[in-house]
Amino acid sequence: MDSAQSNFQRVLQFDRRHYSNDQLIQIYKRLLKPRMIEEKMLNLLRQGQVSKWFSGIGQEAVAVAVPYVLEYDEYILPMHRNLGVFTGRDIPFAKLFSQWQGKKNGFSKGRERSFHFGTNEYHIVGMISHLGPQLAVADGIALAAKLKNEKKVTAVFTGEGATSEGDFHESLNVAAVWDLPVIFIVENNGYGLSTPTNEQFRCAQIADKAIGYGMRSMIVDGNNILDMVAALEECRAYCINEQKPVLLECMTFRMRGHEEASGIKYVPKELIEMWGKKDPVQNYEQYLLESAIINEEMIKTFRDEIKSEIEAGVQTVFNEPEVIPDTAEEERDIYAQYAQEIIAPKSNIASQKKFINAISDALKLAMDKYPELIIMGQDIAEYGGAFKVTEGFVQQYGKSRVRNTPICESAILGAGCGLSVKKMKSVIEMQFADFVTSGFNPIINNMAKMYYRWGQNVDSVVRMPTGAGVGAGPFHSQSNEAWFFHTPGLKVVYPSSVYDAKGLLLAAIEDPNPVMFFEHKALYRAISDNIPDDYYTVEIGKAALAQSGNELSIITYGMGVHWAKKACAQLQIDADILDLRTLLPLDYDAIATTVRKTGKVLVLHEDTLIGGIGGEIAAYISEQLFNVLDAPVMRCASLDTPVPFSLELEKNFLPESRLIEKLKALASY
Repeated sequence: MDSAQSNFQRVLQFDRRHYSNDQLIQIYKRLLKPRMIEEKMLNLLRQGQVSKWFSGIGQEAVAVAVPYVLEYDEYILPMHRNLGVFTGRDIPFAKLFSQWQGKKNGFSKGRERSFHFGTNEYHIVGMISHLGPQLAVADGIALAAKLKNEKKVTAVFTGEGATSEGDFHESLNVAAVWDLPVIFIVENNGYGLSTPTNEQFRCAQIADKAIGYGMRSMIVDGNNILDMVAALEECRAYCINEQKPVLLECMTFRMRGHEEASGIKYVPKELIEMWGKKDPVQNYEQYLLESAIINEEMIKTFRDEIKSEIEAGVQTVFNEPEVIPDTAEEERDIYAQYAQEIIAPKSNIASQKKFINAISDALKLAMDKYPELIIMGQDIAEYGGAFKVTEGFVQQYGKSRVRNTPICESAILGAGCGLSVKKMKSVIEMQFADFVTSGFNPIINNMAKMYYRWGQNVDSVVRMPTGAGVGAGPFHSQSNEAWFFHTPGLKVVYPSSVYDAKGLLLAAIEDPNPVMFFEHKALYRAISDNIPDDYYTVEIGKAALAQSGNELSIITYGMGVHWAKKACAQLQIDADILDLRTLLPLDYDAIATTVRKTGKVLVLHEDTLIGGIGGEIAAYISEQLFNVLDAPVMRCASLDTPVPFSLELEKNFLPESRLIEKLKALASY
């Protein structure tokens, strides 16, 4: 771009308000830097030296204004066209370019591209490609700030296209209901990739959507940098003083394609011309020249300084080596490093407790130990939860820590990620494990991957009341642990005993990684045991022998342990019953030990057969322990159908009805 503005006719009107000349110049330099970086990146793209670029040319003012207004330790959650957020937080260009080039020195060690990363050093949380979940993470960060009485805001970006996603609705609704100090910034640039706004929604303005949430909203010219700064100052003051959210709709336009390969042929030429005249950089630069706040010599100086940083950064990164894969490091970085300390009870005092009481007891002890722990879920406060696990908790710990949630699994799971960013813990109850499907994305793509992507652990436990046997039908009875067993970055825990239920839940809450904690509903009030009253933990990732024998091995977990014991007693089979307890990571050593001991193996689980965990265990045994087998590895599981409602149909569905015959076949092989 030619810095001389004599041929450019300014169309935007600027009000300098209370801003000093120094402030106006500082804003200009912040606005100029991302534009110059973009121009360099587009040149490198044309030369084939970078592979992809999402251009924000034309809408820089929105991104630049946010870090200018917010305090440095207030979190910003940008999207992939918000370069001005990163430059506004003074991240060195070489560091950014290393990230974009997939180099080891980037924020994600080459594991992520462009702006899909975060950095606590600069108080930025990067996006995932699903767009909407970003908003829920902001809710969690703002909730933490509110609970800590920090008087801080959180700013989160989204585009007009993502306002059609369910996460947008859920996140705004939660922020409004919980009075969270979040600035929801919508960059309305007219198109979601190529789909115009008139094909996305029918309201006149996105800001109108705030009415439905009882939320304040504002509309601002997103190309006018001074209007943007003023609007954000007003929003920030409102959020802090009122401790409530606000929706800020920024009217702007991207002058290039969604990404460079997509082009802009779908945009009418007259629209390009109109918005070209509203260029945020050229208009503001011309205003400063006309106002004699800057001159051409100053512009040249600023440009030379920025250009020098860019060129030096490009050269530095081009000289960096390509990433050399280190498999050990890749596997190690799936989880935040954590050495579990097994805690024994301090006294011999014990009480008779049912399975459900052990869960409740663990939660109380954890709430006492960790003041930063929050419990969230539907109806868990005054009502005490669908199964009364948290009955009385709200009276003891208060509604700030025992939080009823709207029916919005996705937003609450996303909020758990945000709480973790602010070093808080959360236990999130799915009313039934089946309902987790409504929150699948934040678990699979944020909770599980965040540490691997940029080193931010997610310190959340998701409680999953699971399983059939109570005639609850296909939407309240599923065993869905295999969905998460397949996802690196999660831990999956599934106790079968009262003792383990308490000890493993406490261990899961201690663990800084995301844990899916499965609790079989049919065990809640069916089994009891005399267990310690004190705080104690059980090792995650360690299986246990529920019964020792020599004739054959049954590898199982959850309700399967009880079915196996009953069947072995009925048939008088001398069997090893290995209770896995943790499904991810699996205790392969314990599996190998029992297989070598008996040579005959049955893998039993309540989940359906196809795609169940038993298939992975059977494959491992066949591949690694084939030479010690005296029979084929057998599996016993539920039918490959939905869970039926009728008790007779459900009994036929479950594997217990076929277990006896399976054991007979294995024993006689």
